[in-house]
Amino acid sequence: MPDLHQLSPQTVLSKYYGYEQFRGKQQDIIDHVIAGKHALIVMPTGAGKSLCYQIPSLCREGVGIIISPLIALMQNQVDALQQLGIKAIAINSHQTMEQQQSAQCRLEAGEFDLVYVSPERLLMDDFLERLDRVSIALFAIDEAHCMSQWGHDFRPDYARLSILAKRFPSIPRLALTATADALTRQDIQNQLGLHADSQFIAGFDRPNIHYSITQGENPKQQLLHFIKKNHQQDCGIVYCLSRKNVEETADWLTDQGFVALPYHAGLSAAIRQKHQQRFLKEDNVMIVATIAFGMGIDKPNVRFVAHLNIPKNIEAYYQETGRAGRDGQTAQAWMVYRLADVARQRDFIESSTAPEQQKRIWHQKLNALLGLAEAPSCRRQILLRYFGDNCRPCGNCDNCLSPPKKFDATIDVQKALSCIYRTKQFFGVAHIITVLCGKSNAKVREHGHDKLSTFGIGEHISQKAWRVIFRQIAALGLIHVDVQHYNRLRITDKGFEFLRQKQTIELTEYRTLKDTPDRKKPKQQAHEAASESDQTLFEALRAKRLEIAQAQEVPPYIIFHDSVLWGLVREKPTSLKAMRHVSGIGDVKLKRYGLPFLEVIESAD
Repeated sequence: MPDLHQLSPQTVLSKYYGYEQFRGKQQDIIDHVIAGKHALIVMPTGAGKSLCYQIPSLCREGVGIIISPLIALMQNQVDALQQLGIKAIAINSHQTMEQQQSAQCRLEAGEFDLVYVSPERLLMDDFLERLDRVSIALFAIDEAHCMSQWGHDFRPDYARLSILAKRFPSIPRLALTATADALTRQDIQNQLGLHADSQFIAGFDRPNIHYSITQGENPKQQLLHFIKKNHQQDCGIVYCLSRKNVEETADWLTDQGFVALPYHAGLSAAIRQKHQQRFLKEDNVMIVATIAFGMGIDKPNVRFVAHLNIPKNIEAYYQETGRAGRDGQTAQAWMVYRLADVARQRDFIESSTAPEQQKRIWHQKLNALLGLAEAPSCRRQILLRYFGDNCRPCGNCDNCLSPPKKFDATIDVQKALSCIYRTKQFFGVAHIITVLCGKSNAKVREHGHDKLSTFGIGEHISQKAWRVIFRQIAALGLIHVDVQHYNRLRITDKGFEFLRQKQTIELTEYRTLKDTPDRKKPKQQAHEAASESDQTLFEALRAKRLEIAQAQEVPPYIIFHDSVLWGLVREKPTSLKAMRHVSGIGDVKLKRYGLPFLEVIESAD
């Protein structure tokens, strides 16, 4: 193949990646960077961010230095590039000292097109000194929200990357992320010395994802019902808040007959690596994880992401749910949450040693997420509005499909707050609801709460419905759950103001699980209408792909995405020349894999 640096971006896209057209803002961004300019790039997961730094790295003189947060993510990217015939390598701590030294000498000799490193390695004095002697095409900072103290996954080593603007001022600096609100974007720009006109925001909508959030009554059973009804044979990710919940949920799902693997920071690196590789390389595998899992996961056919607890803010929710449906096919983001989740997240913030200003920002971000969770209107509109984007009511979220009913809850909330006050703000939600419903038990009688004026004043509402009310008024900030003192409910200043000013309030009605809407039947994908013979051919091609991937010890999607296999099914090429016209097959992959896949197609005739 000719020298990459002599090729146009369009030629590189076609010859190496196998695509004939750029998507969205890719062309504008690539031209901007090739011209030597800096950029902040915000694109939804699956929109093709990596091409925005890979192609400029190939078309400009020098090597592209890609800064990435996770070794597994780096290796997946390198494996995919090497499949395309591009000279890429990762330099990381999983390698021996000899391997690291060899790679760095080859870097200095100009042997690579792209080199992936962690921020920690990049910032080592000896590595920076080596880069001073290297021709560099650009610096690309992936998962750039980690740079900002206002981002949802702040990492101190990322913040130190501001050195790039001082040490390498003339080399293009790219910051890429799928999740950054206006405050985070401004912080990234300030740290990297980027100008306002260098910002490319490609929209945040993921229209193929169906969003659903519901009250948690029996989360594990609700999860089981959701999976059995919608995703019996699919890959998915289940997020839990604690390591203990991860282990228990993974074991429980395994007992139900699923392949469910735990992943959290308390497991050894070897086990985490083993479970992640199984998830990447096998079908029908679920990962049950804390937020320690998932950043930059490239697996395209994750069909659902489920949350058994609320995350800490909308950015985290958007990034985690964005791991579903990277291939553009229908996927689901499903979440249950309870009052305890609200209390735990607020406690995490208050127990932090962060400055008060930062705590206030975190509370505001959590409040925005609670607003999304409790909203009676289109979830997608609220989600996009948070990032400065917009859309019409989507018709593909639970609230659009079955708008929840609202009611005047003024009297009920007054009763709830009054009961908390009269029980000395000393008890948890379960006891308060027991008193409101007029249920006498030993604890109620021991404290004389069966004699209170609030005893039984809420018996017209079921205990489950009361829980929904308490969850909503906690989200609205009228009450606080004191996690440090046995989850006691306390009335906030805002709650007392509500009582003093005799404000009115509307809340969402409790609805049973039977009332919870299913997702709308999505528009049928082309392959879902495939004939039996086409489906058989697809499975044969998938089996060949798996055989090749296992021989090379790489995930199957690195060989070909499902979309490429369906392209082969649709076109049924009879020659290598004809196969080259299938989207996603470039020259190198055609040479490597064309004949084996042609044989499968021919044998199916």
